[in-house]
Amino acid sequence: MKKFEIPVFYRSSLITKIKKIRELKDPRKRDYSPTSLDFGPVEFLIGRHFGFCYGVENAIEISYRAIEENPDKKIYLLSEMIHNPEVNSDLTNRGVKFITDTKGNQLIEWDELYPEDIVIIPAFGTTIETRNRLSELGIEALKYDTTCPFVEKVWNRASSLGKNDFTVIVHGKHNHEETRATFSHSKEDAPTLIVRNIQEAEILGKYILGEISKKQLCDYFKDKISDDFNPEIHLNKVGVVNQTTMLATETQAIADLIRDVMVKKYGEENIKDHFADTRDTLCYATHDNQRATLALLEQKADLAIVVGGYNSSNTSHIVELCEEKLPTYFISSSSKILNKSKILHFNFHKGVELETENFLPKNSKTRIILTSGASCPDAIVDEVLLKLLSYYDNTKSIDIVLKEYEQTI
Repeated sequence: MKKFEIPVFYRSSLITKIKKIRELKDPRKRDYSPTSLDFGPVEFLIGRHFGFCYGVENAIEISYRAIEENPDKKIYLLSEMIHNPEVNSDLTNRGVKFITDTKGNQLIEWDELYPEDIVIIPAFGTTIETRNRLSELGIEALKYDTTCPFVEKVWNRASSLGKNDFTVIVHGKHNHEETRATFSHSKEDAPTLIVRNIQEAEILGKYILGEISKKQLCDYFKDKISDDFNPEIHLNKVGVVNQTTMLATETQAIADLIRDVMVKKYGEENIKDHFADTRDTLCYATHDNQRATLALLEQKADLAIVVGGYNSSNTSHIVELCEEKLPTYFISSSSKILNKSKILHFNFHKGVELETENFLPKNSKTRIILTSGASCPDAIVDEVLLKLLSYYDNTKSIDIVLKEYEQTI
């Protein structure tokens, strides 16, 4: 796999070293078991896969190259390049400005842009409408297009489905940048509908089986369907693709539900004419990170710390998985750990930051699960680990722990 040139300050002295050890021992990534770093009074269980994925590293490399190659030009990002506050803050500190926020609200008016300006397309991609607007302004947007290749793979699959007269069902959050972009591309070639979760997929299934009316369906999905969407015609042949940061297991559950509905209506013998198998669109990095999280949760632990941007979809899904089993604290950086007793953490269900006291148990031995989202730099995870470690006395040195770890694998 390609190695990207990303700023050294995003790398870490500890986490990056562990990843290299795991990569040498398991180049095909078949082992999802966590890394155990035992410092004596505290042990960290670290996910096999987490942190910058291929698409994020690609986006970072292109964005910093754009800055380096255009020192005298105005540089803009369509919106946040990735959902990580540290990365976006560093870019803005280097003079990069955001044209819209993550919800698509305009921060800089289009008439303020000129043909000589540099515009970077973020890793989530962008809509066809925005690309056309940039083209009208004379801006060469594709020069610094950081769209994740796996997002483009979803777009290509959606286009292929449409050309074969299938309707595209997108599993995603309809206001997320990636889903807005996927919806825009998909509806060029196919009738398209967005479902958020299994409950919305069930509503869709009820219509297909004649259990609710066309009006009920269209009223429910009124902001999530393409123009001229006619369920009487367009729900006879369907395929499911996803926002790549959603839970892969949930996407598969939605696809399985829709397939079962189509079998009930048309029969197993005719299923290929009514349901397309689209499992090949699931993002490998999202899949790996989620499988690694499930492997973490097979271990006995006292709590989990998940690090990432609060608006990061893939990070929130890792938090969801951890919450099902043990106390979980979603933080954006080590600064959220106020002291040994207090932590500020994000409740993404309610969209609020909470302060919790006595988050570290008073055990003779504490076991902490530590992982992060796909847009979180390893250096930030390092800082979190080291801060937590500082609260324990008589710990082994990092060098000794790393040597012990190498001997165990």
